[in-house]
Amino acid sequence: MLTLIFLVLMITIFGKIIGLACKATWGLTKILFSVVLLPVFLVVLVIAGLMYIALPVLVIVGAVVMISKGGK
Repeated sequence: MLTLIFLVLMITIFGKIIGLACKATWGLTKILFSVVLLPVFLVVLVIAGLMYIALPVLVIVGAVVMISKGGK
């Protein structure tokens, strides 16, 4: 009986820790993509001479940010 209680509590606690780890990882991934990879991607497009692709991507991302932040 004690083994069953121990297993249930262990699964519950480690399940919550794994959930927290997934949320933290998702937050770090969003920061990595938005702060590091997107600007590098746009700069590489401009250097490669693909301004006609980089500019619409920049405008779309800017519009999404303005809409999601409420224009603040």
